[in-house]
Amino acid sequence: MPPSAAQPLPDEAVRSVAAVPGPPRQRDAERTRAEILDVATSEFADRGYAGARVDEIAAKTSTTKRMIYYYFGGKEQLYIAVLERAYKRIRSLEQGLDVEHLDPVQAVRELAGLTFDHHEAHPDFIRLVSIENIHRAEHISRSEALSGLANPVLDVLGRILERGWDAGLFRDDVDALDVHQVISSFCVFRTANRHTWRALFGRDMLDPERRDQQRRVLGDLLVAYLTAR
Repeated sequence: MPPSAAQPLPDEAVRSVAAVPGPPRQRDAERTRAEILDVATSEFADRGYAGARVDEIAAKTSTTKRMIYYYFGGKEQLYIAVLERAYKRIRSLEQGLDVEHLDPVQAVRELAGLTFDHHEAHPDFIRLVSIENIHRAEHISRSEALSGLANPVLDVLGRILERGWDAGLFRDDVDALDVHQVISSFCVFRTANRHTWRALFGRDMLDPERRDQQRRVLGDLLVAYLTAR
């Protein structure tokens, strides 16, 4: 007769049951997904959307092409996931910036400095943005996750501007998107045009010896713009 439910299983049976593979643990799935996104970020940034190959991404990870399609659905979905993660990282940093205790001038300098630091440390982000602009944002426009992702930084900037207006410090003919454009223009240009700038003018805009001066230039330009009458 088979053992009753109350009777313990023999050691052999316990080992047999334990050996049966179960579904992948959530932590393992998240780690695998993150690894795929890390490699895919480099591949898309280096080779562009058209040049990147899912086979190559799979070969550089501890997974397979089949698993990449399982996690993301296809090449375009993987590319969109890469863009989403890249944008979410900078938006999260902006949203988490605590500047409410600072005066408006210092607050806007802090936000500009955060963008400066992020863009310099993440050149892949700049290349991805450039690539997506070449494609006229056709992929990013299909992302529901990115449709409202710009709101946090505009909210932070909006609150800074309001405090500047209330204090009589800032001009009132600008909005948060104007300020965001000024900051992004400076920070993106340094990385996106680094090589052509160096070839034409002999200056490396990412030269560590010029870093502090460049960071101050951005803050000075922004404050001069906001306080001009």
